[in-house]
Amino acid sequence: MTIMFLIGTAVCALSTLTCWVMTAVRNHPADSSIISIAAIELYLIAYGIYAVIRQAMGASITGEAWEFWGYVLTALLLPVGVFIWAMVDKTRWTNLVMSFVGLVVFVMVYRLEEIWWGSAL
Repeated sequence: MTIMFLIGTAVCALSTLTCWVMTAVRNHPADSSIISIAAIELYLIAYGIYAVIRQAMGASITGEAWEFWGYVLTALLLPVGVFIWAMVDKTRWTNLVMSFVGLVVFVMVYRLEEIWWGSAL
């Protein structure tokens, strides 16, 4: 398990929990939910930079490089897409939809670790 995976797990869990609480208490998209998906996006940018540096330093990807970078790109686009959607649909359920960003990104980062190292954590 890498430190980046552990950080990602914490960020995604806190974001998901925040969004679930805001679904229960707010009738519109909560600022805290939006900030939590922004935190996921910042984490993903850091993860992408970390991956570029590691690969530039000679660390090879055990799996397919196109699959790894495809996951990175898709994960980076997910919070942005949900943020745009949240600005359009201003209902209580927007907070719930934002909570799935944390869950999906967690699974994607887990898969990225599998592709990088060649086995499950």
